[in-house]
Formats: sequence, structure tokens, C-alpha cells
Amino acid sequence: MDSDNSMNLYPHSPGFFDLLQSQHETHMLVDSPYESQCSGAPPAAASPVGNCRARHTWLPADDLMLVRAWLNTSKDPITSNEQRRGAFWGRIADYIADCPNAVGRPKRESSHCKQRWCTINDTVCKFVGCYEAAKREKTSGQNEDDVMKLANQIYFNDHNKKFAFEHD
Repeated sequence: MDSDNSMNLYPHSPGFFDLLQSQHETHMLVDSPYESQCSGAPPAAASPVGNCRARHTWLPADDLMLVRAWLNTSKDPITSNEQRRGAFWGRIADYIADCPNAVGRPKRESSHCKQRWCTINDTVCKFVGCYEAAKREKTSGQNEDDVMKLANQIYFNDHNKKFAFEHD
């Protein structure tokens, strides 16, 4: 996930599944949701500009920034649930814009962050179901890698596509 493990708050998380799973296991680890916990990967170049509007793809580093922003913003003990939906997603967009790895990347509007979050959340929730099914089928002698392979196979069989959010 991060190349610099000193900034990695989730040291055993190879992807989104574990990152989202860890929200149940950890509490707010920083004083402010805007403290830098962004991915240690270097910023990537923006995607090519199209005809009228540029369409910028979400890179794995962008997805990780979004997930971290959502986790930290949703667990902010000061603001908590005392904010409107637009303010919540605006804070997430601001968090991403403040990340050092966002330099050179396109600015993400709050609506873009919300739309991408819904895609990630929906896909990861479906994968969690596949993972739980794979865990129930685990037999003696199988390790976690075997369970993940089976979960990926179940996901592919159910949805006719590979699980796309297992970022390292």
C-alpha cells in the first residue's frame, strides 16, 4: 500500500478491503482529519485532455487518498454528524487537495469524490461478501492467500469481472 511504512496507519492492509475493515478495529489516530496521512506514492501525471472536457482517471493513489479522507472525516470527533451532506463531501475534497501527493493531479470536486466513493464502497461491500464466503470454505492447511484467491474467484464468478480495488 504505502512505500513508506512509517506513515502507514494500517500496516497489515494490502488493499481497500483491509483498509475499510480496519475502521472497525481502530479509533481516530490523529487530532485533525486534515493531518497528512496521504499515500507515500509519488504523484502521477494527469490523464490526456480529451475533446471538450478533460476526463481524469482515478489512480490507485487517488483511491487511497479518498478512502483515508473518508475514514478521517467520518470519524472526526469534533464535527461528528453535525454537518450537512455537501459540507461532508466538501471536507473530503479539501482533505484530498491538501495531500502532498495531490500535487500535479487534477482537483477533485466534492461530487467527484462522492461518486467515486459510492463506486468503491459498493464494489468493496460485494467483495466482502465473497471474502466471507471464502472464509467459511477454508479448510485445514489453507492460508490467507488461499482464502483471498478463492474470494477473488467467487467475486469473478458472481460479477463477471475482476475485483479492481485490491491496491498494494
